[in-house]
Amino acid sequence: MAHAQRQQDAPPARRRAERLEARVTTEQKALIERAAALEGRSITDFVLTSVQDAAKRAIAEHEVIQLSVRDSQAFVDALLNPREPSKRMRERVAAYVARYGDE
Repeated sequence: MAHAQRQQDAPPARRRAERLEARVTTEQKALIERAAALEGRSITDFVLTSVQDAAKRAIAEHEVIQLSVRDSQAFVDALLNPREPSKRMRERVAAYVARYGDE
């Protein structure tokens, strides 16, 4: 009953309405329980926080491009000192403009 009351009193953004389920091995469960205990957290809190952190990292890795110093210098140089368009590129642009206009 106390758990249900806490759910009702929780702000709408924090109310948990969705479920995730996973089957784990005995060894995996023991490892998770030990890690949660070492951090003084419940298994649910430990798992949710860990999964959320991993999801954020995975998304960031796919959204952020990291260049080496050499690559970033080459990128900036290409922006500041662009090469002249090749004959083929000029022909393609002319064909595009002829077909679609210059807007």
